[in-house]
Amino acid sequence: MKNAAFALIEPYVCDTGGLMKALHALQNAHGYIDAALVPLVAETFNITKAEVKGVISFYEDFRGSPAGKHVVKICQAEACQAVGARNLMTKARAQMGLPESDLTCDTSATENITVLPIFCLGLCATGPAAMVDGILRGRLTAEEFSREIKALEEEGK
Repeated sequence: MKNAAFALIEPYVCDTGGLMKALHALQNAHGYIDAALVPLVAETFNITKAEVKGVISFYEDFRGSPAGKHVVKICQAEACQAVGARNLMTKARAQMGLPESDLTCDTSATENITVLPIFCLGLCATGPAAMVDGILRGRLTAEEFSREIKALEEEGK
């Protein structure tokens, strides 16, 4: 695995922004960035493991664990919160059986859906907003969103 990972990241070592490009390459290849590869990335880029972990944890598009088949991002910015985004997040997590208090747990037991908070999808005038598998959705009602989550979950059975 490490040889394959090195082959993915090595072309970016001398590039401006190479670390980001390398992390994207790893994530695109595996769906997430395996913690076991952090030392390899750090050594290859001649930086500390803490610096690599800091970049991975700072950018919300990087994942440290595999995502579900479907990825649902729910906007939590102020404009969407004002029209019910927190309610959507709470209901989606409850429907998927995810604990409300543990936001590190974001994938359903069936591993079919991953739900994530995101801060601003640019649909401020049409909130609450979400992105489902890369498709933007605005003016979501709790009932409509619940049906969509159920359909995605059923698809995995």
